[in-house]
Amino acid sequence: MNINFEYHSVKASNRLEIFAADKLEKLLNKYDFVVRADVFLKTENTSQPDTGMICGIRLSTPGPRLFAESSNGNFEASIAESVIELERQLHRRKAKMKTF
Repeated sequence: MNINFEYHSVKASNRLEIFAADKLEKLLNKYDFVVRADVFLKTENTSQPDTGMICGIRLSTPGPRLFAESSNGNFEASIAESVIELERQLHRRKAKMKTF
């Protein structure tokens, strides 16, 4: 599987790429039908200190693409939250694939 990283208003970070790749590899081991992942990291000015670091992850799978996005005080939390949401979506997708 190929993982692409895009940064918007954020300096590229090898540490974040390794963290995100580790989280996504766990999903790929469980759901082998995922073809590609695109990770989007960006910052946003907010009035709350616990938001503003945004991570969006798009997965290419058979059928429509899956997407999850979250905003937290740091990128690690945003990545983890997005991966949890994607796991829910992948679980539902796998259940639908089994019924066909």
